[in-house]
Amino acid sequence: MANKDVLKEYLCEIGKRCYNKNFVAANDGNISIKLASGNILITPTGVSKGFMSPDMLIELNQQGKIVEGKLKPSTETKMHLRVYREDSNIGAVVHAHPPYATAMAVANRELNKKILPEAVITLGTVPVAKYGTPSTDEVPESVAEYIENHNAVLLENHGVLTWGSDLKEAYFRMETVEFYARITYLISELEGAKEISPQNVKKLIKLREKL
Repeated sequence: MANKDVLKEYLCEIGKRCYNKNFVAANDGNISIKLASGNILITPTGVSKGFMSPDMLIELNQQGKIVEGKLKPSTETKMHLRVYREDSNIGAVVHAHPPYATAMAVANRELNKKILPEAVITLGTVPVAKYGTPSTDEVPESVAEYIENHNAVLLENHGVLTWGSDLKEAYFRMETVEFYARITYLISELEGAKEISPQNVKKLIKLREKL
């Protein structure tokens, strides 16, 4: 695993990517990485993901206590910590509001159509976690049941949460969720959209297991 300073730089870079791709607006969203020590690096509250610097990041222990950093951690810290507690193999978490996927979350429509091989392999289905008041225990509770068997979840009337073994994987899953949601929306305007056959889905799932 890269040293902490390198990870801080990388986390800021991913924040810029989220901002530049319009996955977040103003100060929206939050990102975290699990360090080798088990502590968590997380983005601060009230700071745009597109304008962060490494000194703004906060290091927390697994109980959410500040170990290092001068700013206040994200108001969604509880959600991040819950994800890490549910699966020790998770190394990073990304929360954002990409427009098409967030629209699906507002409409309470899970992403479950077998239309893209990449989505089947990378994500499987993306369920909708029931609404929870931001910054409370309601959100962590709503996502906990999905962490073991999914790679992403839509947060009802809120946005998207993805996770992965490292930050690159968690971020790429965010990109894939948004692309999946956009294609789902576009085909809803077309007649005759065709899903991948069950037989071919089985082949993709076997390929996913190998990968």
